[in-house]
Amino acid sequence: MAELDAFPDNRLHRALDDALSRIGDRWSLLVVAALLDGPRRFGELQAAVSGIATNVLTQRLRALEAGEIVVARPYSRRPLRSAYHLTATGRELAGALRLLSQWGADAAGPGSGTVAPAHQACGTQLEVRWWCPTCDQAVEAGTEGDEGTLLWV
Repeated sequence: MAELDAFPDNRLHRALDDALSRIGDRWSLLVVAALLDGPRRFGELQAAVSGIATNVLTQRLRALEAGEIVVARPYSRRPLRSAYHLTATGRELAGALRLLSQWGADAAGPGSGTVAPAHQACGTQLEVRWWCPTCDQAVEAGTEGDEGTLLWV
């Protein structure tokens, strides 16, 4: 990865490692995505995350709680049942999940049945751009072999 070589102290690598250690794996990302629309009970999550086994969902929810991404709020004491909510930190993942879904849809190509985020009003696929609020201008991310104008701090 040429991008990581550009950073002698591997700040980007460490930041990604920290993020991934809190989030986990693909199942965890799918659980977070399912919670973006609001709280869900265990059975609702299992239905929303197609193909996830009960024990895997339980493990992922516990890990996401430990990472302070998800919080369980009891709605029944006997038997104990909870609804799962995203924390503020969990809701901050929405943008990253949209970027990943965009990348996945682009990689899958047209006709794959994969859809990218789109504007609800007109259906146009959204474009993501880096923006500097201080300079009030778009910033190019650069291409392979070109460092671009991004600075990782």
